[in-house]
Amino acid sequence: MTITTRRSLLKGAGVVAAGAALSFPMPWTARAASSVKLRFGHPHPDSDSWQEVALWMAETVKEKTGGAITIEVFANGILGSDQTMINAVRGGSIDMMITGNPFFTGLAPQLNVLDLPYLFKDRDHVAAVLDGELGDELRAGLEASDLKALATWETGWRNVTNSRRPVHLPEDLKGLKLRTTPNQAHIRAFELLGAVPTPMAFTELFTALEMRSIDGQENPTTLILNSNFYEVQQHISLTQHAFTSSPLVMTKATFDKLAPEHQTVLLETAREGARKQRQMNADREATSLAALKDHGMEAVEDIDREAFRAIVADTVLAEFVEKFGAELPGRIAALAA
Repeated sequence: MTITTRRSLLKGAGVVAAGAALSFPMPWTARAASSVKLRFGHPHPDSDSWQEVALWMAETVKEKTGGAITIEVFANGILGSDQTMINAVRGGSIDMMITGNPFFTGLAPQLNVLDLPYLFKDRDHVAAVLDGELGDELRAGLEASDLKALATWETGWRNVTNSRRPVHLPEDLKGLKLRTTPNQAHIRAFELLGAVPTPMAFTELFTALEMRSIDGQENPTTLILNSNFYEVQQHISLTQHAFTSSPLVMTKATFDKLAPEHQTVLLETAREGARKQRQMNADREATSLAALKDHGMEAVEDIDREAFRAIVADTVLAEFVEKFGAELPGRIAALAA
């Protein structure tokens, strides 16, 4: 090997090493000398309320900490799928992320209670649970998995869409292959309704619908619109069969190393953001449905939800109680106004 060739190889190796240093977060000790830069990922489109409120949170935290903490937000699953990002936050290669509660239930199985079908009466009931003592207890359950849950935002009321036929009654779901979250409560509910539940990451969903490898999916009207699902789905039915909450989590070791006053800023801002984001979704539900219809979707709005509830609610609840006891569902029911 000539000296020139060897120098070229070393130079190339230096470029690779420098690239690697840019690709991975700097160790805490190296960052702490100036400001702390946190990477925040989520799988939703950048037109979604998660992105809007995450950017608001970044601005607010920077202002309240005098620039000591900055947050960079990555939408559209740029940092990975739901489960990939959860694992990355647990390992510390991403600092923060948010996704639907169902993706966390493998780590804290009692979180399944929040995904029981027809659990919540209305949004006031949701807020009473998520923003109170019970919400704090459920979030604390993630700490054993190296996650600090700062607050609980929302995905929202779930509704069924598909490319094959209108869904008016439970029997209309029979045989439909529907994407669900990897959550036992969701999967079991659709099994009882005769559908074929097919769990997959949100980042894979549009392509699966476009390729017709599945018939449909279930999500809030706001997310259906923001994700352009109207391009590959013809029918929407306002089943509102479940409400999906969404923990905003941070690497626990990173949170623990912050100054107490900065921990407080993150917690307070994340929880104010939860209220903002939930209200934003509530305000946009009607307009998002109207937009979906303008894009050509056929909507079933006067649906008999009691017919769906009668098939799934008691059975899925009983199966949860058999595993985890009746205390959590009982406390949630008691908080209904």
